[in-house]
Amino acid sequence: MSDIRLNLENFLPFKLATTSGAVSGRIAEEYQQRFGLRIPEWRLMAVLGEGQALTQRQLVEITRLDKVTVNRAVKVLDERKLVQRQAHAVDGRSHHVMLSAAGVALYHEIVPIALAAEARIEGSLTRDERASLMAILAKLLVAASHHDGEEAAN
Repeated sequence: MSDIRLNLENFLPFKLATTSGAVSGRIAEEYQQRFGLRIPEWRLMAVLGEGQALTQRQLVEITRLDKVTVNRAVKVLDERKLVQRQAHAVDGRSHHVMLSAAGVALYHEIVPIALAAEARIEGSLTRDERASLMAILAKLLVAASHHDGEEAAN
C-alpha cells in the first residue's frame, strides 16, 4: 500500500462537498421542519420557482441530482399537489413539471426564509469575498463540466 494520501483538509472535491452539505443542511433545517420538504424537493421547487416548466431530464441537468432522486422528489411534490405535470408535446414518455398554485404559494413563503438563512451564513464574508467566491465557483463549475480532457475557458 502506498503512502500517498489525499489530505482531505485541502482536497477540493471533499471540501466543496462538505461545505455544500453544511450550507444546504443549515438552510434546509427551517423549511424542512416547518414545511416538510427535504433538500431535493426544495431544490426542485427553487428551480421551478424561476417560472419555467421543465422535464425531469432538464431538472437532473440543472440540479445535478441523480435521476432517481429527481424522480422521487417530483413524486413527493406531485402527491402534495405542489407541482403539476403536463404531457410533453413531442415525447410522449416525458412530462413538463411546473409548480402548481399551491407550490407557487409555498415557494413565496419559503424564499424569504432561505434568503435570510443565506444572509446569516454569508455574514462572515465581505462583499468582495462573496463576489470572489461566486466567480471562483462559476469557474470551477465550467472546469468540472468539461469532459474528455477538454480545457476549460479561463
